[in-house]
Amino acid sequence: MDSLVDRNLTSVSEFILLGLTDDPILRVILFTLFLCIYLVTISGNLSTIILIRISSQLHHPMYFFLSHLAFADMGYSSSVTPNMLVNFLVDRNTISYAGCAVQLGSGAFFGTAECFLLAAMAYDRFVAICNPLIYSTRMSTQVCVQLFVVTYIGGFFNASTYMFSFLSLIFCGQNRVNHFFCDFAPLVELSCSDVSVPAIVPSFTVGPIIMVTVFVIAVSYIYILITILKMRSTEGRRKAFSTCTSHLTAVTLFYGTTTFIYVMPRSSYSTDQNKVVSVFYMVVIPMLNPLIYSLRNNEIKGAFKKEISRKIFS
Repeated sequence: MDSLVDRNLTSVSEFILLGLTDDPILRVILFTLFLCIYLVTISGNLSTIILIRISSQLHHPMYFFLSHLAFADMGYSSSVTPNMLVNFLVDRNTISYAGCAVQLGSGAFFGTAECFLLAAMAYDRFVAICNPLIYSTRMSTQVCVQLFVVTYIGGFFNASTYMFSFLSLIFCGQNRVNHFFCDFAPLVELSCSDVSVPAIVPSFTVGPIIMVTVFVIAVSYIYILITILKMRSTEGRRKAFSTCTSHLTAVTLFYGTTTFIYVMPRSSYSTDQNKVVSVFYMVVIPMLNPLIYSLRNNEIKGAFKKEISRKIFS
């Protein structure tokens, strides 16, 4: 009897990620597709960072925030995509207990950093459009550094909460995670210990982070909209709108999908829907962000053309 209990309480040293599909043909198609997406993600975000660093006309707070957003996008995608690509090539994709904790923590860190950066960029647009005369004071180097510190401390704190909750779980043999990465919810379902506390602890950090950042973004854009509508110049309105559309697009995509996962009741969507939405906000959106900003931002397009011309004619 004792041996049976001991066997049932055998600790788990690795997890098996079930991935997105078992169909061999579909696995090859998805591998090719997501490999291309990942390469575009890394090259696009890295190019954004390099362009902002070398182009003097982009040395403004908005673009410094954008370079950090590009860094967060690369980290966010890299926390899950390489392992997901491996999953398409092997029959049994395993990840160690420590690797699962690192993947969970890195995803939480970069995802949280993205929330804070999007809020900081909204505040930057608010000051630039609503209070342009004091922009240099409100968005000084010191203020930007403080916002970056808050961003990464918030990311570290949220990641620590997820990792602490994960390490509090006890696994007794079941190790098949019905996802393509170590997501917290499927891991909780595998635990054989009391999950009443670990399951809700991350909500106490994720919830306030989403509410605070959404509040900052919403209030900023309400004031921006009011200011734009008061402008008499059509050209002024157009220019003001053009500086906000790319950021608003990125905000809508990111928060639209994260709200589906973290706010809606789990009973309202299936595991397969969860996987699809997770792919979109962890893999696809990090690729779309540099495309959105490069295609819709005239300053970035102008800086890119200028740097290309300088390289050609130098």
